Amino acid sequence: MTYVVFFALLLLITLLASYLKIESNRKKAIEAKKKLFNKRVSQVNARLKTKLNELLDAKVIRPKYIPRIQAILSNFFVVQPHTDENLQQLEDIADLLISTLTNELIKVNQTNFIQSLIDNIQYFVSELPQQGILYNKHFYTNALPALISSIKTEDLSQPTDIADDTANTTPPTPDSQLVQNASVA
Repeated sequence: MTYVVFFALLLLITLLASYLKIESNRKKAIEAKKKLFNKRVSQVNARLKTKLNELLDAKVIRPKYIPRIQAILSNFFVVQPHTDENLQQLEDIADLLISTLTNELIKVNQTNFIQSLIDNIQYFVSELPQQGILYNKHFYTNALPALISSIKTEDLSQPTDIADDTANTTPPTPDSQLVQNASVA
């Protein structure tokens, strides 16, 4: 009888130790997942900060606009849950904003027309919400992509290309129209 109690007690201790070990490993895995999540968020924020500092150095953006633009990323999880899907959406939005700003900076460097980009960024910042709670899913899925597209400036080379194309074409003569009509028939 004492052997049965002894083995039962030994079995319970073994089960308890196994449970504690599994629980410890589960907590470590959750902690590692949180660290990876936070690392990805901080990398996105760092990329945007680097791009904003580049725009500041190029005198395209005012220093007072930097915190307002960074608020786009820092307020993302104010009213949204911390999920991998939402993190991917944050990364996609940040990539869209960074690529748009990069492309516009390249245009400015090529054309030296900076004022339109400055005006577009000023409009973009003025349309951002003032309160963190307004940075909700609707804002990120509907309003923000349209706002980001408002940063884009028009290509000044396109209208001249169209004008050049129309200037190089000659109006069709009656003889060439007759030849075209005959080839169609």
